[in-house]
Amino acid sequence: MLIELRIQNYAIIDRLALELGPGLNVLSGETGAGKSIIVGALSLLLGERASADLIGAGGDRALVEGVFDISGHPEIPELLDEYGVEQEEGLLILRREVARAGRNRAWVNGSPATATLVGELGQRLVDMHGQHEHQTLLRQEEQRKILDEYAATTPLVREVEDAYRRMREIEAELVELERRRREAEERAGFLRDQLREIEKVGPRPGEEEELEEEAHRLEHAEDLAILSRKLHQSLYATEDSVIARLAELRKALDELIRIDPSQADTLELFEPAYINLEELGRRMGDYTALIEYDPARLEEIRRRQDLIFRLKTRYGPEIEDVIERGRQVKAELDLIDTADFERRALERKRGEAGAKLIQLADQLSKARRQAAETLEDEVAKILPELGLAGGRFQIAFHERSEIGPDGAEEIEFQIALNVGFEPRPLARVASGGELSRVMLALKTVLARQDRIPSLVFDEIDTGIGGQIGHRLGDKLRQVADHHQVFVITHLAQVAARADQHFRVEKGIDDEVAKTYVVALDEEERLRELTRMLGGDPSSEASLEYAREMLQIAGNGNG
Repeated sequence: MLIELRIQNYAIIDRLALELGPGLNVLSGETGAGKSIIVGALSLLLGERASADLIGAGGDRALVEGVFDISGHPEIPELLDEYGVEQEEGLLILRREVARAGRNRAWVNGSPATATLVGELGQRLVDMHGQHEHQTLLRQEEQRKILDEYAATTPLVREVEDAYRRMREIEAELVELERRRREAEERAGFLRDQLREIEKVGPRPGEEEELEEEAHRLEHAEDLAILSRKLHQSLYATEDSVIARLAELRKALDELIRIDPSQADTLELFEPAYINLEELGRRMGDYTALIEYDPARLEEIRRRQDLIFRLKTRYGPEIEDVIERGRQVKAELDLIDTADFERRALERKRGEAGAKLIQLADQLSKARRQAAETLEDEVAKILPELGLAGGRFQIAFHERSEIGPDGAEEIEFQIALNVGFEPRPLARVASGGELSRVMLALKTVLARQDRIPSLVFDEIDTGIGGQIGHRLGDKLRQVADHHQVFVITHLAQVAARADQHFRVEKGIDDEVAKTYVVALDEEERLRELTRMLGGDPSSEASLEYAREMLQIAGNGNG
């Protein structure tokens, strides 16, 4: 709720700090004292466009600041987190500054912010009635939410939204499939040429390294043959080869061990060397036999390398990219053949999703219409008590051409203020007072569902008096059981039911008109009620009548 409203140099308000409490807060005062200016300043926090004309004579800027208790409203801290705004302990401080030079600024909890963010936060916390610019109930989207909360269909709305999103996703897949198929068909000849070119060469991963190694061997075939033959002959193939000489040495080692058996373990050093050299000699012989100088094969390899290089130039840079491009082209061409199958599968899914959406939307529509009838009846019972005896409230359902994410229809609150007239949208009701009373009737019924903590009513008592004024006060008190209510009123019947009563006064300071607000004690309140009743505040009879009114309203001290 709104704890404090601070206003500085705004119109004829020099400096004002208004501390509000829970329940019903009433603001009264003589006509022209500046009551609506206070509401206008509050409107600035709710996103109203700032104008330098609002700046008072006492400086070059106007300032409006609101301190809110946001306990029990977790959506506000979540929004602050989203915007990266530092949080206060259970409090939200909104501030707007209007400069005569034209530079207007805004803050949230002391951090610079946009006026849009300040307005978005303010409208989540305060609902204005009597000023068309900021009446959330005039917006059809808000009206739909209110009806859904009243009908307890908000979970069903989420199901409809999920079903709608799923169907749109499938439709998007169909569109994308068709786009890809169409592109594939348009490019089929080009794609086939690419695939034919890649498949004709048929590159393999790692092939470039293999070809380069083989080409290198072929280029050095003569050197390899000379070297391997030399190793084969020196190690193995001649009478004086290393192996032949090692055989003689083996005989000498065997004789040494026969004479001195303690040296038997030296065989473990000799044998591996002998075996490995023998194997190396034989292998070099086999290798020499395999070496072949093949210019034709080398030329073939060079041609192959050139083909791969050309593919890499077109589809590379690496051979893996060429192979991947071949896969992609083949997949695009395959799409021409498989698109019909995929399309039929997606169309089946779309049909199933569409059927589910229709079923949920129909269920939602029935629940809404049933709840709408009940809500219409409840509001209709309250309107006469608020001076709208000929009033008729109606909830209109406008069928959409297709189901949307929140259902099959647009919801619109309508009202007829006089007998014989057709109901019209709330936004087209001309009188601020009448509109506020319609809103009050709705708020009376919807008080438990409505999540906005603070309600402001301006001009709500226009054209009302007598017994209807008492009923209006009772309704405001009833709504104030669930919300903080802030009312600007001329009616003593309403003011008598206040939990906090403030009087707006206008005076002259340094030959400049200024507005002040006074929180009334018991005696001051009696005098103000007497004034509002048209009596003499100095008359004991008038004061007694005011006391009686307080007692009737349930706010007196007996």
